Amino acid sequence: MKATLVIFTLLTAMHVSAIAQTEMIAHRGSWKNTKVPQNSLASLNKAVEQKAWGAEFDVHLTKDDVLVVTHDQDFYGIDIATSTYQELLAKKHPNGENIPTAEEYLKEGLKQKNTKLIYELKTNKLGTERTLKAAELTVALVRSLKAEKQIEYIAFSYDACLKLRELDKKAKVHYLNGDKSPTEIKAAGLTGLDYHLSVYKKHPEWIGEAKKLGLKTNVWTVNREDDMHYFIDQKIDYITTDEPELLNTVLKK
Repeated sequence: MKATLVIFTLLTAMHVSAIAQTEMIAHRGSWKNTKVPQNSLASLNKAVEQKAWGAEFDVHLTKDDVLVVTHDQDFYGIDIATSTYQELLAKKHPNGENIPTAEEYLKEGLKQKNTKLIYELKTNKLGTERTLKAAELTVALVRSLKAEKQIEYIAFSYDACLKLRELDKKAKVHYLNGDKSPTEIKAAGLTGLDYHLSVYKKHPEWIGEAKKLGLKTNVWTVNREDDMHYFIDQKIDYITTDEPELLNTVLKK
């Protein structure tokens, strides 16, 4: 009986693996075609509406240790690293939203369970110490919200990736910079490679190598249909795009 159960489990796992397909991650939420601001609560909700597997967002640390969501080092001209959160409230997104705190963004995302929250921890321009401080505050925030299962981390800073792994041994942490091989990522105990499309085209063997090592693979930022088809054919796990509507159409073909 036990042998039969083991065989059934293995066959089921093989079947699931065979039908697994590339998933879509909305880059900075779904904003380009929905005409809402990047990294806003509105762009997050649009990504959820479009049934994105994940919604990526960018997190910076302010001068007074508040984690805020926006892509650039400044928010409409106000430098983030050297400004307080209160100072950032002097500007608003065009849709009237304030800059979201990471806490506000996560709470909004946790209202649903189908779309993962892909948390990019940005490198602080003031140095490694501030970047690692942001990592510590990030893990503490995620734990306080009991959001661990909904979150996956990405970062360009290798030190930040290692710090996130140190602070949460079960966290899913992916490296963005593109200068580490799958073997190096595996040895570091990270979850996967999240590299620019040019990196994978330079090292096409890395997708297969990563899979053999049990690592996940994501590619960014893929906005052209021919590139979408290329990476789907390569059986990459995730594609991050500014064109979620297009990628959804391609994935359904």
